Amino acid sequence: MPACDTNGKPPLPDLSDQSDSPNPSDGGSSCLTGPFLRWLDFSFDDPALNLALEEVLLEDVERGAPDVLRIWESPSRFVVLGSGQVLAQEVIEENCLRDGVPVLRRCTAGGCVLQAPGCLNYTLALRYEHFPETRALHSSYCFILGCLRRALMPAGLMLVHQGACDLTLGDLKVSGNAQRRKRQALLHHGTLLYKSDTAGMERYLAEPRERPDYRGVRSHATFVGQLPSQRDELCRILAAAFGRTEPLAQPSALELDKCEELARIKYRTREWTHRR
Repeated sequence: MPACDTNGKPPLPDLSDQSDSPNPSDGGSSCLTGPFLRWLDFSFDDPALNLALEEVLLEDVERGAPDVLRIWESPSRFVVLGSGQVLAQEVIEENCLRDGVPVLRRCTAGGCVLQAPGCLNYTLALRYEHFPETRALHSSYCFILGCLRRALMPAGLMLVHQGACDLTLGDLKVSGNAQRRKRQALLHHGTLLYKSDTAGMERYLAEPRERPDYRGVRSHATFVGQLPSQRDELCRILAAAFGRTEPLAQPSALELDKCEELARIKYRTREWTHRR
C-alpha cells in the first residue's frame, strides 16, 4: 500500500517512458480501455477493516466480480508492514505501543508504511483478461504508474517513475506502490501523499535495510515529499487516470460482512501481524 512507504525496492531496468509527450504505451489520462470500473470512495475508521476490504475486493474480482477502483484515507495513524517483512526490523514498536499507534500487516509485498491523514490511498482490483497490460509484474507497474503520471500532468505535476514502484516529485518520493497477484486478477494499491507526516515516520518506522538506489542514505524526513494538491483534486485526478468508472458506489452489505470476518480472523490478530 504505499508515498508513506519509505522502503521501496532496488530499481528494475527499462522503466516506462518518462517523456512528457503523449505515448499510448505510457497510459495517458483515462488510459484503461477494458470494462468500466466500479468506483468506491470509502474509508473505515478501523485500520483492520481498511486492509480487509482490499483483500475482499481482490478475492471477489478473482471470482469474476467487476473490476474496482477504490479511494480511501485513514483518519488516524497506523503502521502497516508488507506481507513478508520482519516486524522487529521495520517498526520501532516501543514507540508505537507508547503512543497507541496500531501496527498491522497487509496482504501485499513492499515496504513498511505509515498511514495517516494526508496519505490518500488508491486501490485497483483488475482481471488480467480485461487489462492485458497488467499480466506481468514489471509491465503492470509501468502501465498503471504511467496512467497516473499522465493524469497528473494537467495539474502541473510532473512526476517521475523511479525504483521499481515509486513516483517522485523532483527527487522526493510522493507515491509508493505494491501488489498482490493471483491467478486471474491483481490487487495494485498505492499512495498519493499530500500532507507529509515525516515526524511520525521518524518515530515509528525504522530506517529500511533495503532501499532503492535513488534514495541513497537519506532518512525518511529528507526522502519523502508531498504533492501541492488537496484531496478532492487528487480524487478527480485518480478518476481521470483510470477513466472508465461507474457512478460512485458503496460496499455492499455482503462485502462489509466479509470485511468484518476477515478483520476478526486475520487483520486484528497477533498471529498475523507478528508472524515474522
